[in-house]
Amino acid sequence: MLANVPFIAFALIAIIGLATMIMRKNIIKIILGLGLLEGAVNLFLVALGYRQDGIAPIFTNAPSTKMVLPTVQAMALTSIVIGVATMALLLSFAVFIYKKYGTLNSDSINRLKG
Repeated sequence: MLANVPFIAFALIAIIGLATMIMRKNIIKIILGLGLLEGAVNLFLVALGYRQDGIAPIFTNAPSTKMVLPTVQAMALTSIVIGVATMALLLSFAVFIYKKYGTLNSDSINRLKG
């Protein structure tokens, strides 16, 4: 049961992030929900690569051959870098939307389409 804790945490954080993105109308809160979902995916990737009593794959003269998987760690790092850039872009869009429409409520912005 203890081995499944990261996967349970992933599911809870992902559900909270999805619910935030779907149920909230404020653009900033939607972006924060996306950040939660992204963090959950990174947790899932790291949990997939974990091995009990594994060592870091950077050792060349490792005493055992049981190492954690380096590919999922690299994928998680790449996801973090892409996520930071995406968050910065989305938050800058939110600033432009607020300057143009004077609100961050997505319903009000949809009504202003014309």
